[in-house]
Formats: sequence, structure tokens, C-alpha cells
Amino acid sequence: MNASGLNQGTSGNVSLRTDDGFLITPSGIAYDAMSEDQIVPVAMDGSHEGPFLPSSEWRMHRDIYAGHADAGAVVHLHSPHATALSCLRQEIPPFHYMIAVAGGTTLRCASYATFGTQALSEAMLSALENRKACLLANHGMICFERTLDKALWLAGEVETLCRQYILACQAGTPVILSNSEMADVLDRFATYGRQPARES
Repeated sequence: MNASGLNQGTSGNVSLRTDDGFLITPSGIAYDAMSEDQIVPVAMDGSHEGPFLPSSEWRMHRDIYAGHADAGAVVHLHSPHATALSCLRQEIPPFHYMIAVAGGTTLRCASYATFGTQALSEAMLSALENRKACLLANHGMICFERTLDKALWLAGEVETLCRQYILACQAGTPVILSNSEMADVLDRFATYGRQPARES
């Protein structure tokens, strides 16, 4: 995340669903200094194992897994453009058809709440209704997917969309796609990238 410019310092966190909970990055440890034994197993009741504390945002990860059966991995970032737009607390409209990667016709922004609190997690869950990604007001962004690779890809797509939206707004007023145009995109996304099974 940091090498790609999507994150910086110790901000952000990543998790992976397990049979009885999830694995999450530890609190306050720089990613380039992090080792495998510092990853923290967390149960769905919030209890954790080992000598390291889980990320302060473990509640958001836990609640995504509890509420979204298709979530296998969660990525939370303070990427520059997504964070900048989160400070405006605005929903990002369908200025580009790729907004559909978030799961709907807009990229929502969750209401503000203090980091690490249950209130933030609840605000996030509201913004994630029928979505796989959202902005977090005055904070950053969060997304989930079936695998870690796909979750990181989605985080990169959201950051790219936020950067494009800022550039478009600087150049003028973006033309917004209609509901019917976005409905067509969402239909196409349902099968996009799927290859026919090959006979062995």
C-alpha cells in the first residue's frame, strides 16, 4: 500500500477473514518493519491473541465481516485524493462509469465519528449498504472484496476515481451519467471479466 502511494506511515490497516474471526495488521507498526508474527488474530467478539494490539480500527473490519458474507478481506487507507474528498463530506456522483466498482451508482461518504469507535463503524455500515467501498468523513476510505488482492485493487480504483473527480471538477463541471446509463453499467459489471470454463 505504501510503496504504491496509496498509504503513508502507519495509517490504514488490512485484514483477512478466518474461520473464527480475522487476521489484522497491528496498531502503530510501520508496514516496512512489520513481520508475520506481528499480525493479530481477532475473534468476532473483539478478543485477540498474542502480544501485539490489533489496529485501532478492528471494529470496522469485524462489522464488515459480520454484515457481508462475501467479504473475505478489508482494506482501509488514508490515500491522498480519497481523504481529500472525504473532508468535503460529499457523495461522489457517477461522473465516470467506473464508480460502479464500489457496488452502486455513487461512492458514498459516511458520517463523521472519532476513529476507532463503534460510532464510526456504524456510520461506515450505513454508507456501505449495497456497496463495497465508501469514504469516511475527514478520515479516508475503506473497501472489501473476496480476496486480499481484489481488495487492494479496489482500493486503488477508488483512489484513482477520487483523483479523476478532483481533476474533472478543477477543469469544469463533470457531466453526470444518468440512472439508466449506470443501470446498464451495473448489469455489465455482473459478468465483466468472467471467462468461460475450459474443458480439461
